[in-house]
Amino acid sequence: MLRRPATSTQITHLQRLWLYGLVGLVIAFLIIPCLIVVPMSFSDSQYLEFPPRVWSLRWYEAYFFSSEWRQSTWVSLKVGAVTTILATILGTLASYGLHKSTNVFKPIVRGMLVLPMMVPLIFVAIGVFFVYARLGLNNTIAGLVLAHTTLAIPFVMIAVGNGLSGFDMNLERAARGLGASPVRAFLTVTLPQIRISVLSGMLFAFVTSFDEVVVSIFVSSGANSTLTKRMFANIRDQVDPTVAAISSLLVVLSIVVLVAGQFIQRRGRSGPSPD
Repeated sequence: MLRRPATSTQITHLQRLWLYGLVGLVIAFLIIPCLIVVPMSFSDSQYLEFPPRVWSLRWYEAYFFSSEWRQSTWVSLKVGAVTTILATILGTLASYGLHKSTNVFKPIVRGMLVLPMMVPLIFVAIGVFFVYARLGLNNTIAGLVLAHTTLAIPFVMIAVGNGLSGFDMNLERAARGLGASPVRAFLTVTLPQIRISVLSGMLFAFVTSFDEVVVSIFVSSGANSTLTKRMFANIRDQVDPTVAAISSLLVVLSIVVLVAGQFIQRRGRSGPSPD
């Protein structure tokens, strides 16, 4: 098997063995820290320890039966849901408008819209904090949603833009020629064809909001603290193993989102069933 060609250039798997080993090391470097957290969350110790000497579910119980942790989780889920809706709508419309635009300023507008994902988050957080201080939006759900939506829109734009790049706009023009309005042509012709990209953008938007911590540290506190903000405060103050339990649950959530995204993309490539 090692002597079989790996590519059309007749390079064998044996010649690529060094590359496989390097990729394996990189994957291990990225995954092992996540895997270590899981057994640590089942420890009975008051402190983080690996490997656990006594196995227990006490820290999962501490999370599920804590009103503060449940409140923070609810805030993150609520903000993530609203952010996903707003970012998906705005990001899809922005990507669609840029795709159809022939304006000379199109690259500049695109660059401005994706700027939040290129600028270091600490700069964004400081800027948002001072703007919110003048508008009275600090420590509010509305402020969190607006900030997270700004950060999530670029991911939706990129996902939807990839879908639009493979879409034949002549189909929409044909619908317009048959009397459909621009909105109806988009909703009935274009949107169904790029729905997989839109759904992928929704997943990215939710994960971006749910995992965001830097901006949340600056603009949320008290009852409106997000889960990640409370986790950061917990690590800073007392290193409670409850954080390991929550991190394990977040790892599971990330895996579920990744599998769901792959499933959606596979369904999109295979097309609708004959039934």
